[in-house]
Amino acid sequence: MASKKLCNFTPMYIGSFTFSATNGSMIFLDLSFNQLDSKIPQDLGNMYYLMIMNLGHNLLSGAIPVELGGAKQLAVLDLSHNQLEGPIPGSLSTLALSELDLSYNGLSGPIPDLGSLATFPASQYENNSGLYGFPILPHRDAYSSGANLAPGDTYHLIYFILAGIVIAIAVIALCLYLVIVRKLKKGEVSASVDDLADPAVGHQLISHLELVRATNNFNEDDMLGSGGFGKVFKGQLSCGLVVAVKVLNMQSKHTIRSFNAECGVLRMARHRNLIRIITTCSNMDFKALVLQYMPNGSLDMLLHHPRAGERQIGFRERLDIMIDVSMAIEYLHHGYHEVVLHCDLKPSNVLFDEDMIAHVADFGIARLLQSDHSSTIASNMHGSIGYMSPEYGSYGQASRKSDVFSYGIMLLEVITGRKPTDAMFVGELTLRRWVHQLFPAQLLHAVDTRLLHGSSSTCDLDDSFLVRVLEIGLLCTKDSPNERINMSDVVVRLKMIQIEYTKWTTQTSSRQVQHND
Repeated sequence: MASKKLCNFTPMYIGSFTFSATNGSMIFLDLSFNQLDSKIPQDLGNMYYLMIMNLGHNLLSGAIPVELGGAKQLAVLDLSHNQLEGPIPGSLSTLALSELDLSYNGLSGPIPDLGSLATFPASQYENNSGLYGFPILPHRDAYSSGANLAPGDTYHLIYFILAGIVIAIAVIALCLYLVIVRKLKKGEVSASVDDLADPAVGHQLISHLELVRATNNFNEDDMLGSGGFGKVFKGQLSCGLVVAVKVLNMQSKHTIRSFNAECGVLRMARHRNLIRIITTCSNMDFKALVLQYMPNGSLDMLLHHPRAGERQIGFRERLDIMIDVSMAIEYLHHGYHEVVLHCDLKPSNVLFDEDMIAHVADFGIARLLQSDHSSTIASNMHGSIGYMSPEYGSYGQASRKSDVFSYGIMLLEVITGRKPTDAMFVGELTLRRWVHQLFPAQLLHAVDTRLLHGSSSTCDLDDSFLVRVLEIGLLCTKDSPNERINMSDVVVRLKMIQIEYTKWTTQTSSRQVQHND
């Protein structure tokens, strides 16, 4: 029998601090998206200082422990998307919860009509077929005879209003408490962090103060880049690990959504060609992601802003890069139990490690499809001009095929050396239309001349390989989503070209050696 992934909190070790659930000083606990499949430990109710607990999107079963009501400071509780059963404990009514999500479980029985539990909308309890009571529709037995509302409704309404006032006061008190703690620490901001994923770092807490030290107070000289959601700095943690610190712009209205999206995707996705998240630092007025450092820049820089003396990349290098990217997107689209839509594929979001392995980055506007059968979802944050599919740019509808379109434009750009926003593309003329007009007889007029004599080529490139690669780009960028190929097909086709190109170059080099001899 396979061993279960147990939630064992006694004792727990974080950095150099050791504590148990009975006397722990943990304030933030996030174990979501980890496929935990045990019962919820009763000892969590002994964690007096715990304010935020997120166990959502796991496989937790059994009943919600009555003992959770003992975590008196708990303000945010997320147990959604699990397999929990039984009633909602009345003990949770004693907590001053400001956020609650119990949706997508197998809970049953009445929703307690006391305290904060009665103040949340029905959406926080939905997809629990056995629940009834406020704010869910009443249990069918209570109204099967057509009885009117109970005469005590006015009393309950007054009670709910008073409960709301109490909750508001509690939230204000919590905010004041955090401000006082911050001042007492002389400016050091406590950070709520995920467990560090890099073994070189261990399980250390990353504070705002540590990030300030690591980046020389976010010195502009250490800035790697900037965008709509903030700036990225190079930094070195106290353990010696060099990292990239992405500091989000707290003035943007999309910051919280961007932070949550990127954390959600990178926390659950594991692939050689996806950038790795190491940890996060988050509080009310500061949010940052600590990411794997990519020392060799982006695909955009490699194509359009090469450094002095940097070697030119030939067909083989460009083919390898686009295969890396295609495998990452195939994994997001087809290799995980949830479909991940990147929504902003472009060369500046493809980064290179020390071995020039490509990594897809920047999931700030990524979207999740809850089911493999879902084809599109609504989105209110569009991607980048030139790379967006027609349906995404016009209607904000994202799907796997809209990612495929963006990938196809990037593939055409890699082979032609021209951006979709190049000055030559005006009016009805686009990068895709230009390539399509030259396909296949005049394609050499569209190909980046640097590609023909790159470092991987020993002779002129055979036209057939260019035709086949650009054909994939054209198939990915058809106007109708239904006519585009999927990313699995892209991977298969590009790998076949890679195999045949390797065979061709080997044979050609062998013939040249024989000729010289």
